[in-house]
Amino acid sequence: MRNRGYLLALIVLILDQISKYWVLEVIHLPMRGGIDVWPFFRLTFVGNVGVSMGLLQAGSDLGRWLLTAVTGAIAIAVALWLRRETNRIDIAALGLVLGGAMGNILDRIRFGYVVDFLHFFWEQYSFWVFNLADAAITLGVILLLGRAVLAKPSDRQGETKDA
Repeated sequence: MRNRGYLLALIVLILDQISKYWVLEVIHLPMRGGIDVWPFFRLTFVGNVGVSMGLLQAGSDLGRWLLTAVTGAIAIAVALWLRRETNRIDIAALGLVLGGAMGNILDRIRFGYVVDFLHFFWEQYSFWVFNLADAAITLGVILLLGRAVLAKPSDRQGETKDA
């Protein structure tokens, strides 16, 4: 069962990198700046040197590599947690988080920033620009939190029957 979590992580990583290749090399979004898709969605290139949603900006090479190292350590912790996990929902959630983290780490190593391009907005309200890796991480964290909140007390103690 745990192998499915690692497989999901690999799928997320591959889809994330394919989407970023498409944005950078096929439609050349950095040169175009943005492409309107729907009245509430556009492709907007952002080279994000911070963490999720542009927080904790790493404006120097040292900051970039420290942020990469911290993110890598978190990814290792998630991979180890995944190895011990038995609950199906948690396995899927951890696979999403791991795959997303790996996609963003790879960007940081290759480019020095994370390639963000999905931009939702409504009238004057603009939401953060993100990528598939960020979406996978967010969904994984929501699943983990939701299960933690909704789990029965016996499930919280590791006595799951979902494996």
